[in-house]
Amino acid sequence: MVATSLVERCRRGDRDAWRDLVSEYSRYVYAIILRGYRLHESDAEDVFQDVFARVFERLETLRDDDALRGWIAQVTRNLCSDHLRRAHPHEELTEATVTDVDDRLADLDDALAVRQALTRLPQGCAEILDRFFCRDESYRTIGGALGIPAGTIASRISRCLDRLRREMAGRDPAAGASGGE
Repeated sequence: MVATSLVERCRRGDRDAWRDLVSEYSRYVYAIILRGYRLHESDAEDVFQDVFARVFERLETLRDDDALRGWIAQVTRNLCSDHLRRAHPHEELTEATVTDVDDRLADLDDALAVRQALTRLPQGCAEILDRFFCRDESYRTIGGALGIPAGTIASRISRCLDRLRREMAGRDPAAGASGGE
């Protein structure tokens, strides 16, 4: 797996691997902090730095290298919760708040999984799906940009969605926090 080799390279002290790890997971960590826990921008930066400092310090404790994403998510959740407890020491979390955060985090996990699956698709598929679903472009616009007849775009989207489904079928949504945090 990609995560395994990245973790191994980080453990060996490879600075480029560390930059790759931070680059790969920074948007995900920020999404958890900002969208999941709704921290303010200044607090988000502090928690972000703490997350990657903790990951760097404790990477050796990760028991399953393939669980890197789930472990980073757990570290982020723990540090966000710690921050909220320090910032609001007399406020208790309600069950509704916890459920809301859990739902937002599940959505973020799904979005990251789709994003990662898209990177494993052939470039043409990833581009067509991105243009149609993320950029909300019409068949005509996509066809014009890619030099494909507009009438062909629907069948390409269908085929690419099938490939994405197959790519996502191997995903284990429960593969998460089997790290050392």
